[in-house]
Amino acid sequence: MKLKKNDNVRIIKGKDRGKNGKVIQVFPKLEKVVVEGLNIRVKHMRPRKQGETGQKIEFSAPMDASKVIFNCPKCGRTARLGFKYLDNKEKVRICKKCKEVV
Repeated sequence: MKLKKNDNVRIIKGKDRGKNGKVIQVFPKLEKVVVEGLNIRVKHMRPRKQGETGQKIEFSAPMDASKVIFNCPKCGRTARLGFKYLDNKEKVRICKKCKEVV
């Protein structure tokens, strides 16, 4: 998976299409990402003790990584990511549009 934590992405599918956000969690084995403030779900919690009230908890649910695209900080456009080896044998991610190291 080419996306990492703290990357800026744009949603390209689903109810939040067109919105931008920051990746806060990545699940590489499941190919899923959690984007801050997007793909909001509501969980209803029962009261645990007598006299306590139930509550609704809103949280950002994981979404498939194929539904988001990377937002390049250098050129400011959405682009795919690639890999490149530098002279010192270091593997880095590059933006496919501006060819800059991310």
